[in-house]
Amino acid sequence: MRVVVVGQGYVGLPLAVRAAETGHEVIGYDVDAERVKSLAAGESYVEDVTGERIRAVTESGHYRASDAVRDLGGFDIAVVTVPTPLHEGTPDLRYIEESARTLARYLRPGATVVLESTTYPGTTQELFGPLLEEGSGLTAGADFHLGYSPERIDPGNPVWGFKETPKVVSGVDEASLRAVRTFYDGLVDTTVPVGSPKEAELAKLLENTFRHVNIALVNEIAMFARHLDIDVWQAIDAASSKPFGFMRFTPGPGVGGHCLPIDPSYLSWRVQRELGQSFRFVELANDINNHMPDYVTRRLVSAFNTRKRAVNGSRILLLGLAYKKNTGDARESPALRISQLLLDMGAEVRAADPHVVEGHQVDTRLVRVELTEAELAAADAVVLITDHDAFDYALVEAHADYVLDCRRKLDGPRIEVL
Repeated sequence: MRVVVVGQGYVGLPLAVRAAETGHEVIGYDVDAERVKSLAAGESYVEDVTGERIRAVTESGHYRASDAVRDLGGFDIAVVTVPTPLHEGTPDLRYIEESARTLARYLRPGATVVLESTTYPGTTQELFGPLLEEGSGLTAGADFHLGYSPERIDPGNPVWGFKETPKVVSGVDEASLRAVRTFYDGLVDTTVPVGSPKEAELAKLLENTFRHVNIALVNEIAMFARHLDIDVWQAIDAASSKPFGFMRFTPGPGVGGHCLPIDPSYLSWRVQRELGQSFRFVELANDINNHMPDYVTRRLVSAFNTRKRAVNGSRILLLGLAYKKNTGDARESPALRISQLLLDMGAEVRAADPHVVEGHQVDTRLVRVELTEAELAAADAVVLITDHDAFDYALVEAHADYVLDCRRKLDGPRIEVL
C-alpha cells in the first residue's frame, strides 16, 4: 500500500522505516526541509533507526522523505505523528489541525487515517475526524477509515523496540478498527484492540501518568529521607526484593522528553475543562518533578557551603544533557534547567554528553566538552545528571574532587548521592 507518515521525528521515522521494510511504499513527510534533506542522504538523527536502515529502504524504493505536499496524493494509509506541546498549560493541537487539513485535500474513499500523536481523550472523534470530513467532503466510517493508535516509542531501549512493543489500536467503527489493526499487524508482533479512540487515547495518558506519579513519589521520599538521615536507595533496594505488589522507581534530577513533563497535563486539562474538577495527583506530581532541578541545585549550593566555597566563579561539570540515558534527546531535560540556574548564579558551567548534538536546545553560555581526566580535575564539582553507558565512571571516581550523583552510579568518599 501507499503509506504517508506525517512527521519524521522520534515517533514517525521508526514507523515509516518499519513500514517500508515490510514492503509498503512510504512517503515520510515533514515540513522541516533540512531534516528531509538529511534523511534523503541516509543520515539518521534517531538512535533507534540507523543510517544503514534508512539507506536500505531508500535504495529499495520503498521509502522517500519529502517536504512537498503534492507527494501526499494517492495514499491508502496516512499516519499522523506530529508534536503536541503544551502552551501555558493548554494543549497546543495546531500541528494536528494542520495535518488534518492538509491530508483532507488528498483523502479518497476507502483510505485509512490514523492519529498517533499523544493528546487528550476525544481528539480523534471531536477534532481530527471533523477536520478531515470538512476538507474532503467524506464521512468517517462511511467513506473512509479513521482510528487512533498511541505511540509507545522508548528511545534507546534495546529490548522493546517498535516491532516488539504491543500496539494499541482503535477505530471509530468496526470497519475502521479492522483496517487499522490489519495495517499494524504487518508491522508489530502484537496488536491490542480497544473499543474506541477515546479508550486508546486514555490508555496512553494512563501509562505516562502512572510513571509520572510514581517518580514524583520516590523523588519526594528521597528529599524527606535525606533530612531523616535515611539512605533512600537502600530502602528502595530492599522494597524491590518483594516479588509482588511493588514496582521499582528511583529518584532523579527531574523528568524530561515529551511524555512525562507534558502528557499527564493533557488529561488534567481535559478533566478540568469537561468536569470542572482538579486532577490532584497530576498537579502534585507536576509540582514535585518540575522542581527537582531546583532541588538538585540547592543540594549543590549546600555542598559548596559545607566546603566554604561559593558557586559564583566556580567551575562545574555536568555529565549528561539528555533526559534519558543512551539517547540524544534533550527535550524538556532537567539538565537544561540545572545548567541555567547555575549559570545565573555565576558559575562557569561545562557539560559532557556523547549523544546530544552540539547546540541542541542548550544555553549558549554552556561550554560543551569531552569527559577527560583534565576536565574532571579542573572542576570544583561534577554533577551526574544522565547515566549514559558511554561515560567512564571509574575515571570520574578517580579524578573528581566532588560529585553529586543523581543516578547512584558512583561510589567513593567524594561522591554524594541524590
